[in-house]
Amino acid sequence: MRIAVSVSDKEKAKGEESSYFQALLAVGAKTEELDLISPVDAHRIRAADYHGIMFGGGEDVDPSFYGEVKRHQNVRDYRARDEFEFALLDRALANRLPILGICRGVQMINVKFGGSLYQDLASGAAPQFEHRQTDLGKPRQEPTHTILVTDPESSLGALVPATCRVNSLHHQAIKRVGRGLKVTARSEDGLVEAVESADEYPFLLAVQWHPEEMVGESAEQRGIFARFVAKCRERAARHATTRGY
Repeated sequence: MRIAVSVSDKEKAKGEESSYFQALLAVGAKTEELDLISPVDAHRIRAADYHGIMFGGGEDVDPSFYGEVKRHQNVRDYRARDEFEFALLDRALANRLPILGICRGVQMINVKFGGSLYQDLASGAAPQFEHRQTDLGKPRQEPTHTILVTDPESSLGALVPATCRVNSLHHQAIKRVGRGLKVTARSEDGLVEAVESADEYPFLLAVQWHPEEMVGESAEQRGIFARFVAKCRERAARHATTRGY
């Protein structure tokens, strides 16, 4: 099994100390099964070489990709990463690979499916509470608000009973949901917190919070990574069978 973990250049520099890497190790993935990648690896990456793709957090998506101009100084985009991950997502979908998105990952996936984003929540969505907890001095791993699962039959619904507490580290969020996606969780103030494929697909789950920061304290958050890794192993086993291994 091989899993690609797409992150920012800064996160990639952490190597095995990356919280995404550690979260996957915590649920049974092996070091040699994980490949931390960023846009600098575009020349060598082929989605077909992997059995699953995770898209992590980081920079904002360039608003031009959802038909808007940049409206706020705190929008910090990195077009090279957008183009790299859009292409990687295209190939992952074409190969029907398991996909997990986190924070920027859910936003990038939504934009690729034709959706849009609130460029800055404080200016555009008037949320009832602060969704960027680090601005309040709260640790990244501390849960700060509740999410409500809106589809109990979804992949997320199989892991979370009805509600759970999550952390919150974003200043953007999904505005218009992309075609082909369905909302499976919302925050208490109505923001989209999770989406999945609306069509029959092996596994596509993307969440707005950062479960990788909470795997040590929350069985529900570990369950997200465990389910993803299990789907990747299933994909690897099927691939090995079809190739006669």
